[in-house]
Amino acid sequence: MAVEVLLMDQVEGLGIEGDVVKVADGYARNFLFPKGYATEVTEGKKRQIEKKRTERLAQLEKEKAAAEELVKKIEGIECTIAAKIGETGKMFGSVGIPQILEKLAEQNLVIDRNKVVLPAPLHELGVFDVAIKLHPEVTGTLKVWIVEDK
Repeated sequence: MAVEVLLMDQVEGLGIEGDVVKVADGYARNFLFPKGYATEVTEGKKRQIEKKRTERLAQLEKEKAAAEELVKKIEGIECTIAAKIGETGKMFGSVGIPQILEKLAEQNLVIDRNKVVLPAPLHELGVFDVAIKLHPEVTGTLKVWIVEDK
């Protein structure tokens, strides 16, 4: 059974504060209400949170603009990572998020580790597209070259 709730905070996949959404009764009762993410829909609460919502929308627009600028920088970067290769041609270890972030930091780009979308570490030589989700509406692609360490 679905119930309407008023979001008091941003919830990934549902919306931002001030949104009225329909969710499963158990989800609202067991997760949203106890954590303070949502409350029952009343006129008083709607008025109370409306100001906070408009401020949040303005903040999200600023964050989106900044994320779009950063995506332009990221997409212009070529990230090359050298990896040791054994006699059989296989890589020792793998390349993961820490190595990618380290290379970006060398180029004065500091990105939160949670923004990099890498389903699994990279285990072979080649060129890979790594998604970087800087904002819910802005995702960039970083080209990562993994080459043999000489």
